[in-house]
Formats: sequence, C-alpha cells, structure tokens
Amino acid sequence: MGQNSTAQRRCRGRPQIRPDEETLHLLIEAAAVEFQEKGYASATMGNVAQRAGISTKTMYRLIPAKADLFEKVIADRTARFMLAVEPSDLDRYELADAVEHFLIAFGNLALDRETIAMLRLVIGERDRCPELAATFHEVAVTQTTKAMTLWLERQRDRGLLKFDDPVATVSALRGMMVMDLQRTAMLGLAPAPSPEEIKARARICAKLFLDGCRA
Repeated sequence: MGQNSTAQRRCRGRPQIRPDEETLHLLIEAAAVEFQEKGYASATMGNVAQRAGISTKTMYRLIPAKADLFEKVIADRTARFMLAVEPSDLDRYELADAVEHFLIAFGNLALDRETIAMLRLVIGERDRCPELAATFHEVAVTQTTKAMTLWLERQRDRGLLKFDDPVATVSALRGMMVMDLQRTAMLGLAPAPSPEEIKARARICAKLFLDGCRA
C-alpha cells in the first residue's frame, strides 16, 4: 500500500509532455494575435513564445524563423477551407447545394476577421516586407483557387456545368462572393459579415453562377 501511494505521488509530480502538434497549434494561435496587434515587423518570436506559454527553445525547434511562423498562420487558416471542401464530402450534395456549400466555406475563410486583419498587415507592410505578399498569395490565394478550379472542372467533366476558362470562371465566382464585402471591411466601413450574411450571399451567388453555367 505504501509503495503504491509513493508511485502515485511520483506519477502526479512528473511534468506532462505536450505533443508537438498541440504545441504548434498554440504557437500558431499566439502568432496570429501577435501579428494582428504588433504587425509583422514589430512582432517577435519571444513574444509569441510568451503568449503561447512555451519556451523559446521549443519554439525554435518547431519553427525556426518568423517568416516560417507567418506562413504557418496562413496555412492553418487555408487548411480549414480545404477540409470543408473535400470532394468526397461535396459529392453528397446536389449540385446547387454543393456550390452553395463551397461558397460558404470560401466566404468563411476570406471574410473572417483574422483573414481581413492579415490582408491589412500584408498591404501595410508591403514595402518593408514584400515577401509577406508572396507568401500570402502562394499559400492562401493559389491553393484555394486550385481547389476551386479542380472541383469545378470535375463537375464539368461529369456533364453538370459548362464553361470555357476554368481559372477565369473561378476568379469571377470568388470576386462575386467576397470582393465587395471584403473591401468594405478592410476599409473599416463595415464589420466583417456574420455567418448568416455569408450564407445569404452564397445562396445568391450560387444561383447566379448556376443560371449561367449549368449544363
């Protein structure tokens, strides 16, 4: 009995080892706040580690540079969109519902307050840190455009849609869904739209798109 009690006390006293995946998530969330509050140039790795409650040694083992940290923040947000538009999931819907679901997922990404804050950061620090724009475009814009293009091409191959230039079609669809709302929010003329407003916008855009492109 005495040995069991001693063993239990020892187990309780040992520090819990946090998985790297969980630690990385904490760092990404802390970095997002740091970048939004301080800007990229003024943000420091030390502050991010402190916000996350993680040692700088552990942070540098997982993320060696601030540029890598910024890329991971953008990639984390983009990954949520990719998960929401898995082709196998979209195939469960009728075409109109699938397009609407796709647009809602894109609207939730592009019109999110954090995304708008990051866009402001990229534009505001473009002269000092031009690499931010390249990272944002490659990780966020290029990847989401590719996912949308591949899905629309798949629907065309199935005989459900008709269009000539898939990239131009996706560009028009993206712009119709978010451009005005995102620009207004970035200028501070209106708050970022609510989930209900995003759904209503997606419904309108899906109908307009399908009226023009349904096979």
